[in-house]
Amino acid sequence: MVPTATLFHNGRFFRSGLKGEDYTFADAMLVDGAGKIAYVGSSSDEQVKAAEAAGAAKRDVSGRVVVPGFIDGHMHLLMLGQSLQKAGLEGCKNLEDIRQTIKEFAASHPGVARIMCKGWMHFMTNGEALASMIDDLDPRPIFIDSKDLHSTWCNTAALEELGIQDTPDPEGGKIYRDENGKPTGLLTEAAAVTIVWPHIAKVMPLEEKLAALDGAIKAYHKVGYTGLVELAMDENGWDTLQQLRRRGPVPMRIAAYWLITPRKTEAENLAQVDRAIELNRQFNADTSPDCRIAGIKVIGDGIVDGCTAGLSEPYTSNGKSVDPVWSLEELGPVVKKADAAGLQCALHAIGDKTIRVAIDALEHNATPGRRHRIEHLELASPEDAARLGKLGITASIQAVHADPAILRAWPSLLGPSRCERAFAYREFADGGAVLALGSDAPTAPHSPLKNAYTATTRRSAREPELPDRVNPRFALELAAAVAAATEGSAYSTFTDRWTGKLEAGRAADFAVVDMEWDQDKLLDARVVQTWFKGEKVFDAEA
Repeated sequence: MVPTATLFHNGRFFRSGLKGEDYTFADAMLVDGAGKIAYVGSSSDEQVKAAEAAGAAKRDVSGRVVVPGFIDGHMHLLMLGQSLQKAGLEGCKNLEDIRQTIKEFAASHPGVARIMCKGWMHFMTNGEALASMIDDLDPRPIFIDSKDLHSTWCNTAALEELGIQDTPDPEGGKIYRDENGKPTGLLTEAAAVTIVWPHIAKVMPLEEKLAALDGAIKAYHKVGYTGLVELAMDENGWDTLQQLRRRGPVPMRIAAYWLITPRKTEAENLAQVDRAIELNRQFNADTSPDCRIAGIKVIGDGIVDGCTAGLSEPYTSNGKSVDPVWSLEELGPVVKKADAAGLQCALHAIGDKTIRVAIDALEHNATPGRRHRIEHLELASPEDAARLGKLGITASIQAVHADPAILRAWPSLLGPSRCERAFAYREFADGGAVLALGSDAPTAPHSPLKNAYTATTRRSAREPELPDRVNPRFALELAAAVAAATEGSAYSTFTDRWTGKLEAGRAADFAVVDMEWDQDKLLDARVVQTWFKGEKVFDAEA
């Protein structure tokens, strides 16, 4: 007789409130034959004994911690898959390191049409990114993504392939040029998003893109993810994802936000929202719960390291003032139209000036209770930090960006007083905001346990020996970080209707983790199994 249920026992099954409050550990969980959780509690409870008597299969968890399947609250799926195939520059300290890494990658990949790289940061090259600095390395086009994906550094062959000699700067972006108007190698913000990304998507064969998606999903299962929130969906990414789904079930819950890029007119901006509305009518929580268009994404500014984040005061390093990409007058109609159609709005805002515009746009144009969200929130003022909870705005945060190993330039860029406001997660939560913890992969490492380490200790997961801590008063408790990376992310997209928590009636999406429940030991924690809808999709011991 085939058992209709499975009893997972001898484990520590994590349960808590939405924000990690009142957390406890049960020692047993019953999963029914349909892949749903039937009961979580004690092995001695009547429901468990009845299931055993009825012949439930038994699985010993060996005393390990079991958490809901992690849900990456902010990531880029196809780009992550592609990044797994790129030369990584994350460990480089200077131009010499970068050149050597690219040279070795090119030599070991003689058959690829382009040399694709990732992980460059502005400080590695003193802010310079010229084609002439890398032209002699290889005759093939070289495309180098900055770590934050807000810039692309190209060699001359790549610039020629892009064909941008006479292309004007797009709204909200820049093609860097010399005194004669010739592109010099760097494309930033909307120029990277609207010129480089579509070009790479166009020239990449479909089979490579499908392999990239498949590789990304497998990589996510390996670290305990069963869901993700894709924050820059476009036609290419969506078409590729649908092709993958036609080939068979995709064991991952995907909520996507359609990228709206700034155009010259309001009509052009709203036309993009129309496309998101059209897709949401077809792919929504009722018709396609595991792969749907949840809302729209608007990029409001750049990043601190590139001096492109919108700040209320000039940058300390260069005296430069930067405004948000979208003014409140431009952003308002986009938010209003999406909200009226029942879509959620996800607004990228890093600098304090942009954060204020984003909150104002939602306060004046959106419906309360729709769980609109702001992404990153790296430099929020105390006043705006408090407004998030009051307005029901989800704080979508990425602790991997608070790693002290990558913030060495911040004191000179911002000055000490502004650095003291960086990554105020605890303040957001204390103000009543729900936190959704994500990785922003591939701009940063995607392991949720390492992400939680930085969120809770404010120390570096990249360089654990570093003694530096970034504003420890804003650290989260371990239970709060786990909740933010599971139910918080589920809540942010209304996916909490069916997953995000170990609770009867929700899907049996969970990760079995070999760990001590101690934030200081999270770097030693290891996911040993990942389960999706009651089926094992990863086993470290297999």
